[in-house]
Amino acid sequence: MDQKETFENAVTASKALSSRPDNETLLRLYSLYKQATEGDINIDAPGMFDFVAKAKYDAWSKLKGLTATDAMQQYIDVVAQLSEKK
Repeated sequence: MDQKETFENAVTASKALSSRPDNETLLRLYSLYKQATEGDINIDAPGMFDFVAKAKYDAWSKLKGLTATDAMQQYIDVVAQLSEKK
């Protein structure tokens, strides 16, 4: 199984976790997913009072320069750790 297929399986597994991860972990998964699928952040910063969008923007922005391959692997690793905690 290649990395892209493993990544896609991890995305599916992340949606079927027995318990919801904490917000920090959810932001990590979101930002890694965006970096893996879209690359460096390519959207304008949200308004300062849109706290959820701002948190997502900041999390993704911190990954600027991370390769898609590395982002996929980190996503796979995070989901594997979450799956072990069942």
